Amino acid sequence: MQAIILFGHGARDTRWREPFDRLVQLWRAQHASTAVELAFLEMMEPSLSQAIAILSARGATQIVVVPVFFGQGGHLRNDFPVLLEECRNQYPQVSLSATPAVGEDEAVLQAIVDFGARAL
Repeated sequence: MQAIILFGHGARDTRWREPFDRLVQLWRAQHASTAVELAFLEMMEPSLSQAIAILSARGATQIVVVPVFFGQGGHLRNDFPVLLEECRNQYPQVSLSATPAVGEDEAVLQAIVDFGARAL
């Protein structure tokens, strides 16, 4: 079974996660056959490891982690690869892969341009 994890930074203010919760709702509405969970690097739960445990318990054997970051800063360049490797060791029965940061995708950048254009 394939699944996806939307991976964000995390914040002290719980309202910060509201767009992430909406992303999950949109995913479930549009891709109901593919399980999705949120995970956060710090300050919020679930952690990446916890999200993998949830999905693995539901039968996921292939999980794609999508970093919902605007760009490849220090966390994605340095912390994330280490964390992902730790999770690979912790969950050897699960095939884990990751995409680049969503902000590096042309379609995402174009959506931001379109958003700005609508604001004019």
